[in-house]
Amino acid sequence: MGERSATYREVFGVREFRFLFLAYLLSLIGDELVRVALAVLVFESTDSPFLAAATFGISYAPWVLGGPVLSTLADRLRRRSVLVGSDLARGVLVACLAIPGLPLWLMLTMLFAASLLAPPFESARSALMPDVLLGDRYAVGTSVTGISSQVAQVLGFVGGGVLVLTISARGALLVDAATFFLSAALVRWGVEDRPVADEPAGASISLWRDTVAGLRVLTRNKMLLRIVALLWVGQLFVTAPEGVAVPFVAEFGLGPIGVGVFLAANPVGLIIGGVVIGRLCPPDLREKLTYPLALFSVVPLILAGLIDNFAVVLVLLALSGFGASYLIPLNVSFVRAVPAAYRGRAFGVAVSGLYACQGLAIVGAGTAAEWMSASAVVTWSGLLGLLTLLLLGIARMRGPLVAESERSGTIE
Repeated sequence: MGERSATYREVFGVREFRFLFLAYLLSLIGDELVRVALAVLVFESTDSPFLAAATFGISYAPWVLGGPVLSTLADRLRRRSVLVGSDLARGVLVACLAIPGLPLWLMLTMLFAASLLAPPFESARSALMPDVLLGDRYAVGTSVTGISSQVAQVLGFVGGGVLVLTISARGALLVDAATFFLSAALVRWGVEDRPVADEPAGASISLWRDTVAGLRVLTRNKMLLRIVALLWVGQLFVTAPEGVAVPFVAEFGLGPIGVGVFLAANPVGLIIGGVVIGRLCPPDLREKLTYPLALFSVVPLILAGLIDNFAVVLVLLALSGFGASYLIPLNVSFVRAVPAAYRGRAFGVAVSGLYACQGLAIVGAGTAAEWMSASAVVTWSGLLGLLTLLLLGIARMRGPLVAESERSGTIE
């Protein structure tokens, strides 16, 4: 018989995980709060929709521009220190944003600086998780974290709007700063201060060389390249419909509420998939389902653009989200294939590429909608996604995604 799946009770029975989990959710809610609050504050100050949108979008840029470099800090410094330091610095910067009379350029600069601290925080957290949760607890912990992050993002957006409405944008920023300070306190007193992971003799010590080393971990390991390719390509096409949400919903004669429901359908499916794949599937079956689920994540999109019933479209989008739960076993395979000393850098590169692909998908879909209908864009996203995933090599991906690199802990 194969290994049984860990339970939620076993995962949350680990004291360190409880603190790390709560700290992560607080930081995530804080990220969303600051985007909403500052976008509103900028719009109130400038009456410019473009500047408000730019303010909202600028907070995503650091992952693409600085993620691979800043994530090296998660391997060079004690990971608990990186988590605490990142949150404290973000708390200070966000609190300063609430100061009245700041010029717009300074506000955007401070927001960008605060956002630059997200890559080292997330890389350190991701690199620390396999040390906190051993065995299948890590897979289940990743699942419940992913599910909760979807909920936290919604709470952050909705909570940001409510706070701005009730206590003003500046008051919301102060509440946001408090979430970062509380997160730092949870990590400081709830997570063990582990030493820096050992590196091979003669390892580089410069930030630039560390970044290059993180890239080499991926480019020199064929197994990791296949894992990252599956991550990026799958999410590239699954994300594309978000770029045409408004015109797609308009084809059905629906307004803003329809857009919100349209955007929520995929996360709902992902939440369900997180429970089924992350908790109910045994580890060996979960790994075997990785590639079929990736294929399943794009197939419903083909039909979604051809159906003229909005309710059916929502079901198809939810099924696509369910398929995207392939990220759970893929994450486990990724961790097993990366040497511990390079874990933070490898996560930084993978997540930075993911953000870049998602941004490219949204912009590309919106651009394509200038020449074809939004529903056609969704269908083509599914078709191109299926074709590209097939070209990655189904036969090579059906077996275990972790080979000799898992056993040796070395880079090929």
